[in-house]
Amino acid sequence: MKKLLLLALLCAGFYAKAQHAKPNIVFILADDLGIGDIGSYGQTKISTPNLDKLAKQGMRFTHFYAGTSVCAPSRSALLTGQHTGHTYVRGNKEIEPEGQEPLADSIRTFAMILQEKGYQTGVFGKWGLGMVGTTGDPNRKGFDEFFGYNCQRQSHRYYPTHLWDNNQRVELQGNNLRQKETYAPALIQAKTLAFIDQHKDKPFFLFVPTVLPHAELAGPDDEFYKKYEHAFPETPHKGNDYGPNATIAGYASVQKPRATFAAMVSRMDHYVGEIMQKLDQYGLTENTIIIFSSDNGAHREGGADPDFFNSTAGLKGYKRDLYEGGIRTPLLVSWKYHIPSGVTTSHVSAFWDILPTIQDLTNDQGKETTDGISILPTLLNKGKQKQHKHLYWEFHEDGGRQAVIYKHYKLIKFKVKDPQQSYVELYDLKKDPQEQHPIQNAKLTKKILKLIAQEHRESPIFPLLP
Repeated sequence: MKKLLLLALLCAGFYAKAQHAKPNIVFILADDLGIGDIGSYGQTKISTPNLDKLAKQGMRFTHFYAGTSVCAPSRSALLTGQHTGHTYVRGNKEIEPEGQEPLADSIRTFAMILQEKGYQTGVFGKWGLGMVGTTGDPNRKGFDEFFGYNCQRQSHRYYPTHLWDNNQRVELQGNNLRQKETYAPALIQAKTLAFIDQHKDKPFFLFVPTVLPHAELAGPDDEFYKKYEHAFPETPHKGNDYGPNATIAGYASVQKPRATFAAMVSRMDHYVGEIMQKLDQYGLTENTIIIFSSDNGAHREGGADPDFFNSTAGLKGYKRDLYEGGIRTPLLVSWKYHIPSGVTTSHVSAFWDILPTIQDLTNDQGKETTDGISILPTLLNKGKQKQHKHLYWEFHEDGGRQAVIYKHYKLIKFKVKDPQQSYVELYDLKKDPQEQHPIQNAKLTKKILKLIAQEHRESPIFPLLP
């Protein structure tokens, strides 16, 4: 009887411990991957078995939106929980010789919240929110470990001269912009897997902002490329080649751009599979939330052909557009036994919802200023899910653009920086999800323009209004 009682107490203690165990969080963020580039969102020409498996194991969102349609501000919106009318970094402001406008000292990221909650935190891939030694250094924004490209301009090359290991510059053997020997994504993936090896026995947050499949179109002549080498009709792309005239920010020529792009997506999918296998190896799958998304819509640089692959899944626009194809991105979330498997949701959400979701998940009581709403009720299928009254975006290039989704309507304002040239387009996304037929509604247009004025707070660093 005493043995049974002891066993019951031990089981109860184990159960209580399990109930309060902090789940690991793995967030994989693709670079310039269109919503239609993976199988679970309709891709037919490129094989993505691991991401398709992730979709079957968890929840697939059909109406999830990036922070905006280019890299740095979109990532700022993700990490800070604020849309681009409020977040600190609102454009790709380049700093020479290396880096972008840094996040300010006062800015808190959700990685900092997790760090304070006892998580080991690591980021492996592309940063772009502040050079080493600045206030935006990843080591000052919630990450114990960083390896990869600090500068997004440097990440235009898949055979760069160097990467960064925290504050140490790592020279890459055989890479000098004339020759290319060391493929950076392979090094970053090795560091990513090593992080799981090192921290498998404690709660960890692993952020993987991979550079794949961002232009340039490049990769080793290996099994991923050979799979597609003769699969598609091709037109060679002429770019800025490695050699005496190479520049950091250029994209190299590519003989078979379609095959190369497909290989890069398959390679990224394989890397996702390796992360999933590593979690399985250590028995961590049941206590790990895996999140997959992309920083913005499909790109057309470096020879990429999103129309051929239907990378936007039929939606209008590409990277740099505020049409749906530029900002609607995939979101897959899996957590075994917690998130229902094989579920598709049309719940409307955006990058700035991730911070409050993590706060909700970790019972963080911090009063962060956020534009987001926790999506944990949707993920766990528990409780009442709050809804956004509207969503807002800014884009600071090409004369400036602003956009709002209100109910099932979307208004985009163009040429914001020049009021005399400014104009708007209004769409009914329910009737016209491809944004092909602008509608006229003066009363609704006036209401949404008021929302645009309400949501934009001018920034001295990233001014938008004249």
